[in-house]
Amino acid sequence: MGIFGKSFDQKVQEAVAALGRSGLGVRGLTATVAGKVVTLEGEVDTMEAKGRVMSEFNKLVDTENTINRIRVKEAPAAPQAPPPAAPKAAEETTYVVQSGDTLGALAQRFYGKASLYPKIFEANRDILSDPNLIKVGQKLRIPK
Repeated sequence: MGIFGKSFDQKVQEAVAALGRSGLGVRGLTATVAGKVVTLEGEVDTMEAKGRVMSEFNKLVDTENTINRIRVKEAPAAPQAPPPAAPKAAEETTYVVQSGDTLGALAQRFYGKASLYPKIFEANRDILSDPNLIKVGQKLRIPK
């Protein structure tokens, strides 16, 4: 104990103990003191709990800086659902690829600019893996 009461380290350790008993859901809370800078470490279940622990600690101890290294426990990974199917454009045309067609030529025909071929490619990602590889007979969606 210091001449004027509890030392800074004692105040920090008492605050850590109090927060551990507080019901805020923090586990393994520890504090490292470097001068008047305190680094908190531990684990909580939510970001909200992390913020509450930090807020309550700062009410109990006056520091120059409190570094919050409390980890948020990661929730178990939810089963991955298949990605949703791409929504169909409100208006689109279906075009059957002919011999000699390219996406650039189709973009020129439907949009007036060959450089818009990525629009057709993106609309058909489910059947095209390369914009340079289209096949005669493929049915392509041409979005408006």
